[in-house]
Amino acid sequence: MYNPEIESASISEKRELQLIGLKKTVENVYENVGFYKQKFDELQIKPKDIRSLEDIKKLPFTKKKDFRDQYPYGLFAIPVDDVARIHGSSGTSGKPTIVGYSERDLKNWGILVARAIVAAGGRKSDVFHNAYGYGLFTGGLGLHQGADELGVATIPISGGNTERQITVINDLKPRGICGTPSYVLSIIEKMEELGMDPRDTNLDYGIFGAEAWSEEIRLKLENKLGIKAVDIYGLSEIMGPGVASECHEAQDGLHIADDHFFVEVINPDTLEPVADGELGELVFTSLQKEALPVIRYRTGDIASITHEKCKCGRTTTRMSRVKGRTDDMIIVRGVNVFPSEIERELLQIEGLSPVYQIRLIRKGVMDAIELHIEIEISLYEQVGCDLLHESIMNMKRKIQHKLKNSCLISVDVVCNAPKALPRSEGKATRVVDKRNSSPVSV
Repeated sequence: MYNPEIESASISEKRELQLIGLKKTVENVYENVGFYKQKFDELQIKPKDIRSLEDIKKLPFTKKKDFRDQYPYGLFAIPVDDVARIHGSSGTSGKPTIVGYSERDLKNWGILVARAIVAAGGRKSDVFHNAYGYGLFTGGLGLHQGADELGVATIPISGGNTERQITVINDLKPRGICGTPSYVLSIIEKMEELGMDPRDTNLDYGIFGAEAWSEEIRLKLENKLGIKAVDIYGLSEIMGPGVASECHEAQDGLHIADDHFFVEVINPDTLEPVADGELGELVFTSLQKEALPVIRYRTGDIASITHEKCKCGRTTTRMSRVKGRTDDMIIVRGVNVFPSEIERELLQIEGLSPVYQIRLIRKGVMDAIELHIEIEISLYEQVGCDLLHESIMNMKRKIQHKLKNSCLISVDVVCNAPKALPRSEGKATRVVDKRNSSPVSV
């Protein structure tokens, strides 16, 4: 462990630290953030009313819309002159959500990411290959911050230029790698295309995040590279990567940094808390942030939590891997399904590439799902051209049958040639909504 006294603290010790942090944060936002002072006053809440952790339920929620409404600096608790760094979201649907860090925030962020690297199996003597994008996005610089804190030799290669990534991996022999799982799969694919065996590298562990990924993707990464693949979680609004991370010993839930964040899980419709082990929306309150403290931030991410001690010895609250987002749930003809559920079924089928795309379309007046898949080159080699058409038709029928039985949805399957679907050097685009386009005639 990187911080054994914190990561294995007793429940009572953690709750005491959390209460101190919560009281301090509430006082900070009330005194220094006009947005929160107005919210508190509307609810007739004063900082002195927060006497226990249970009192957090009295506080208002914060949403992503609030970041946009307060753009750019309305949620900052310190003057911009005192801000050490600014990050933000990609801003693909408008202006980015802007977040800031004080020098102390950056130090703490580095410590939490260092914990994550150690939890993944990293150590100070490592060479660490950072294939996350650098820039406004928190991934690249966030992992770099933690790698510096731990003292590893970081390769800040960022995303893109895949053949150069491979050269660096082969020549500099990093023991650890991080990036989005979809992009690292693209690196593996390019290695195989060049006639290389990805298992021949020096890589021993990988830290993957910034997009939802399934256990099936984990198995592909581990089997192809011969590594331990662990998940890391974070949102820029909360801090960035390092809010929670898996341990390599158990790979059974992500350890939340309890000393920096208080987590709740709520029913997204009723806003009431759900029991441990039940799925709901993750809500985070920061406990130590200076520049941009957040109160009860609704992440939109669906997961569950447990307070049971992990076999690795950590006693921190663990969250399940994110099942999906409240805003990416697909609702077609009255059936709700997350993309991750479709992915889980797809990747159990032999001969199918992990690259796919779910397209929401209109058939007449009805919504429908058009599932674009991609076959692996190995399928051509196994069956030959004469039997390829029959194999593809069998694969389509198998997919339709599995999704009908497990997800209760009917899909049109479109099979694409190898490497026909778009690759991403960052977050993969898994769902494309084409329902505002011209309807498909039936």
